[in-house]
Amino acid sequence: MTNRAQNILVIKHGAFGDVVLAQALFQAIRAHHPAARITLLTTALFKPFLEKSGLFDDIWVDDKPKLWQVRRLLALKRKLRSGNFDRVYDLQTSSRSSSYLKLFPAGRRPEWSGVAPGCSHPHRNPNRGRLHTVERQSEQLAQAGITDMPPADFSWAIKAARDFALPVPYALLVPGGSAHRPEKRWPAASYGALAGHLVSQGVTPVLIGGKAEADVLAEICGICPEAIDLSSKTSLEDLAGLGAGAALAVGNDTGPLHMIAAVGCPVTVLFSRASDPSRARPRGQAVTVLQRDDLASLSLDAVIATLPSGA
Repeated sequence: MTNRAQNILVIKHGAFGDVVLAQALFQAIRAHHPAARITLLTTALFKPFLEKSGLFDDIWVDDKPKLWQVRRLLALKRKLRSGNFDRVYDLQTSSRSSSYLKLFPAGRRPEWSGVAPGCSHPHRNPNRGRLHTVERQSEQLAQAGITDMPPADFSWAIKAARDFALPVPYALLVPGGSAHRPEKRWPAASYGALAGHLVSQGVTPVLIGGKAEADVLAEICGICPEAIDLSSKTSLEDLAGLGAGAALAVGNDTGPLHMIAAVGCPVTVLFSRASDPSRARPRGQAVTVLQRDDLASLSLDAVIATLPSGA
């Protein structure tokens, strides 16, 4: 298929880190189909954020109906068919997104880049699951004819971010992560000690997180009262603006750190044995990975040693 295609669908549900890592792919698809109408199918959380990118003509929300929710499933089928898509780029490549190929009528299915059985442009690498998300999806697009991959550009997100009027220099600390995966978190006491070290160096620690991390953030603030708590106060684009202005960032393997790294902030990301950094590490100009089987064994000195000079 060439650039003459008029209707393109891109599927990317999430999570946040994966959406950040897909930015360059979104740009590549738009550059490859400059005259096409491109629709993104995503989840409600990411629609307001990605609308600001200017890369999509329309963004549809997928509420991901269950198999037994027949009415909602039929509504999704009608919606997909109404797009008259010439090609679909499935950047989610989950069992769910792959199943959507079957929602199009047999004999009139769009060209499909992904891993769905019977799709026209399958990603054939049997080792795709071992690749980092960026390389895996870049290879997938290359096999569908898109070989020019630009650097990720989040200038639109930085522009949309609010100014929190933080004292300069400041450092971002991202101590959260999935509540059901506590093994992916460096202890709050360690973050509190790191915050104290930053203060001693003239750097203001700024805490990023949500309601799920409230107890962790409260503990850090108790240890270091000088820390500024922005938990539950930042939008996705705010993270880009904060990252662009920060002297450094330290955090667990979690979505916000992907955004902060992507805008060029020097980042130290902490991994336990629960995750594989070779497949899911943040990408940016200056990303350092520290991994321990048990993050409780990661020393403060080891983290401090990775920080830029003067911090």
